[in-house]
Amino acid sequence: MSHFSPEEVARQLGLGLLSFPVTHFNADGVFVEDAYRAHCDWMLSYELAGLFAAGGTGEFFSLEPSEVATIVAAAVSETRGRTPVISGCGYGTAIATGIARSAEKAGADGILLLPPYLMNSSQEGLAAHVEAVCRSTGLGVIVYNRDNAVVNDETLARLCERNPNLIGFKDGVGDIELMTRIYARMGDRLTYIGGLPTAETFATPYLTMGVTTYSSAIFNFMPEWALGFYKAVRAGDHATVLTQLRDFVLPYIALRDRGRGYAVSIVKAGMRVVGRDAGPVRSPLTDLTAAEEAELRVLIERASA
Repeated sequence: MSHFSPEEVARQLGLGLLSFPVTHFNADGVFVEDAYRAHCDWMLSYELAGLFAAGGTGEFFSLEPSEVATIVAAAVSETRGRTPVISGCGYGTAIATGIARSAEKAGADGILLLPPYLMNSSQEGLAAHVEAVCRSTGLGVIVYNRDNAVVNDETLARLCERNPNLIGFKDGVGDIELMTRIYARMGDRLTYIGGLPTAETFATPYLTMGVTTYSSAIFNFMPEWALGFYKAVRAGDHATVLTQLRDFVLPYIALRDRGRGYAVSIVKAGMRVVGRDAGPVRSPLTDLTAAEEAELRVLIERASA
């Protein structure tokens, strides 16, 4: 059973940094629950406003629906109400509504709705999809604008009017004009989350548009660094933010951009570097090469010095 109401989830998520734990697999690609739970517990020893289980960094796209429920249940059990647990959700409408119901039964506090599989659709179709998920659960729902699922401000406003449990908007597009229109129209009706890859890069400009938090994949292997960066952003410490962007984030992004799908693979490589191996990524993703992982090690050691 959920520990937080939709309203409480919305309020809590906007107060601090958000964690998106990787999903632990063994060499055969099987979920390793004990290691995953230990990782969640380690992350929760730091300041967190929310934990997103089986999200994008957690390879939601490579999980069976039943695995999502298992992973969410593990996160809920380990978290014990210390912070909201938000479950990844997605694919076509029939599967997404099923995942939302299963996540609620597993004790999740909210749903992050990722884009539907493959199809490009109209605003009407996207609205119907989002609304079906909202109506399938009593949990708070956060819609993730990215790829083939980009709702505009008018569509989002209609969805907010019809679905009280639509509590959040996560932006993975980077369209400043659209983000401005959405915030100007919805204001405090929603909690806004930065969701572009390596969200630290966009944290400062997005803060000025009402996006008070973001998903930090780097938190998986450098939690103290991630929290320090977040606090510098919130404090308006531009000198520190710029230094960290120049010395770590931008070289990290350059390494990430060498391979397709590396946004997740580089996080698992970072886990190996710091001695918290979470196993390989599932295909069709591929892991970093040994040489690339060695470069990442240098970046991490320099940033942690």
